[in-house]
Amino acid sequence: MMKTSNFDYDLPPELIAQHPPEKREDARLLILNRETGKIEHRRFPDILDFFQEGDLLLLNDARVIPARLYGRRPATGGKAEVLLLHPADKGGWSALIRPARRARPGTKIDFGERIIGVVRERLGGKVIIDFPGTDNLLEAIEEIGFPPLPPYIKRDRKNYPEKLRTQDRERYQTVFAKKPGAVAAPTAGLHFTEELLNAIRERGVETASVTLYVGYGTFQPVKAETVEEHRMHEEYFEISPETADRINSNQGRLWVVGTTTVRALESAADGEGIVKPTTAPTDIFIYPGYRFKTRFNLITNFHFPRSTLIMLVSALAGRNNIMKAYREAIKENYRFYSYGDAMLLGSDLRNTLGINN
Repeated sequence: MMKTSNFDYDLPPELIAQHPPEKREDARLLILNRETGKIEHRRFPDILDFFQEGDLLLLNDARVIPARLYGRRPATGGKAEVLLLHPADKGGWSALIRPARRARPGTKIDFGERIIGVVRERLGGKVIIDFPGTDNLLEAIEEIGFPPLPPYIKRDRKNYPEKLRTQDRERYQTVFAKKPGAVAAPTAGLHFTEELLNAIRERGVETASVTLYVGYGTFQPVKAETVEEHRMHEEYFEISPETADRINSNQGRLWVVGTTTVRALESAADGEGIVKPTTAPTDIFIYPGYRFKTRFNLITNFHFPRSTLIMLVSALAGRNNIMKAYREAIKENYRFYSYGDAMLLGSDLRNTLGINN
């Protein structure tokens, strides 16, 4: 059995990035050769130097919805905060709500703009909430919703200037986001700009997209004492026939942006590494000892202690290598988590300074 504590580390709070860099690409890049353990420090735009003609860059095109809603209960005037999680049966949404103790079935919440929510039922710590009279909720909440920033990015709704709210709505979203439904960003993709993506394509690199609707569970630390006891949250993903064909026919190296894309890729691959077009939920849990079906280099961010994400990158690069890299990043004052800096985990890195395979 593997202890969850093996994936813990101490992070100075000041290294948790509270705001995005001035420009998307203004991030640092820690390069880890996962075969040798060698570390190199670069800037994110330097990632262009690693791509070669014939490579394939795989992105997650899920779009974050403004899933945090604030309203009042007409019956009492009391405030309510709702975080939409994912669509539920019969047209409702699974959600978290505060204060939870007052969210009884039948409770109405007025969010403004003629959007009314009605609690249908309580399921453990969550609720199912319906929105009668609202035909297109995703369109409606674009006007009233707030970005569903993770809990470690602190925002005070009472002192949340419109300029900052607008910045969060723009920057907690990748430039290639297309399909709405995620309540957390695939944060490894936040560093890419259209200019950088075009420069990569000019190198003869193809790009393709999968969709995995990132759920709020991605922020939750593993609470079980041992890794094997943990039960993974479920997320919905899609890989189109066109994307599957591009992956399977690719003769160059595969570059995967983000652990969410890894989860989609590995969920759709068979025992021979052939990726099948798939539209389904996945609760795949990747931790050390997992045998990857596909071969790729990974671009990712720095992850929360004891999280399933740090376990995934440890499965790919080795726990000792990852913990060494995290210690190095802390020593060098890298910025951590969603708005933070990036890592490149590779085993086939060419045309780089000091790392050649």
